[in-house]
Amino acid sequence: MSSDPQDRPKLDLKPAPPQPLDIPAIDQTEAAKDSTPAEAIADSVTPEEPTLTPEFQAIQADITVLERQKAALVEEIAALKKEKNSLFNEQTGGLETQVQQFMAKSLQTLEAKQTALQKSVDQLERRRDRIREEMRTTFAGASQDIAVRVQGFRDYLMGSLQDLVMAAEQLDFPSYDDNWSQAATPVPPSEPIKQKLEPPQFAKKNFAARVQHIEATLKQYQMSPDYYGPPWQLRRTFEPIHSDRVKKWFFEQGGRGAVRSMGSRLQNILVASAGLSVLYNMYGDRLRALILANTPERLGEWRRGLQDCLGISRSDFGPNSGVILFENPDALVQKADRLVEDDKLPLIIIDEAEDNISLSLLQYQLWLAFAPEPQSDSSYFF
Repeated sequence: MSSDPQDRPKLDLKPAPPQPLDIPAIDQTEAAKDSTPAEAIADSVTPEEPTLTPEFQAIQADITVLERQKAALVEEIAALKKEKNSLFNEQTGGLETQVQQFMAKSLQTLEAKQTALQKSVDQLERRRDRIREEMRTTFAGASQDIAVRVQGFRDYLMGSLQDLVMAAEQLDFPSYDDNWSQAATPVPPSEPIKQKLEPPQFAKKNFAARVQHIEATLKQYQMSPDYYGPPWQLRRTFEPIHSDRVKKWFFEQGGRGAVRSMGSRLQNILVASAGLSVLYNMYGDRLRALILANTPERLGEWRRGLQDCLGISRSDFGPNSGVILFENPDALVQKADRLVEDDKLPLIIIDEAEDNISLSLLQYQLWLAFAPEPQSDSSYFF
């Protein structure tokens, strides 16, 4: 059945008074569609103030409670978000500071390592270029090697001839009469006179030629080192600081004295090798190097260092060879005395670690000692 409003009886209804509660209005059209005509007539004659069912009131109360819970939850969520942001900022703020400090320290360390590596690379590149230049200028095949050997032999001959000239100048020649027809008085045969080795002199003015020879040799070692030269010739890079030590020992101390240590045994060996090479170039096989160090480890360093600097082999070390190693100064003195009797020239080299030096070592013509720095410990004491 239809519920058309035209079929309803017309009623004179008064306007409803204002309601005390905010109750949502009920759609009369939808209610009228679902009700019978009798029910529609009953609805039309309802009292002025509608009644609220308990179910509707319960729903309204639930809605109010849910709205309050929603508002509380919104406030609680906002508080939790604020607390979360505060905790996050507090924790991440310290961590960020630590990370920044760690990164700054790491960056400084890496920059220092980079600087050190760059310096090492620059030094190696300069050394490489210098070696290439030296190889190109001083060693260009077999012909250059032969030229170097010939030059060394020429220097050796010049030194030997100079020694012969000086020895000849000191000889006393007999005087002859003007009568060349008179036969010379026969001289009775005698034992062959053994020529004594002249004490080496490097600081006097009448040995200017020898001084020039020493300076030329040291300059050659410094300016044009030959890393593939013959044995007993210096084969390592020779800096001005090493040359100054050797010149002071030769020209100011006359080959008998102590020089300031270079700070490491390898550097001291380089200085001693330069002096030994110069003396060997002048005196040849007559020279004997006597090394004094009080432990086998230090003597081993001297043996390896001399082999590396002078290009000599293990056969050059021994009681009857060019280099003799000693731990005891008394044994060294006995050997030096026998060498002097055999017309040999001993060169005594004393290691820096020798605290007490026997005075008997100072009686010989050539000795070289390395004096440590005052009030400082050496870096290579065992």
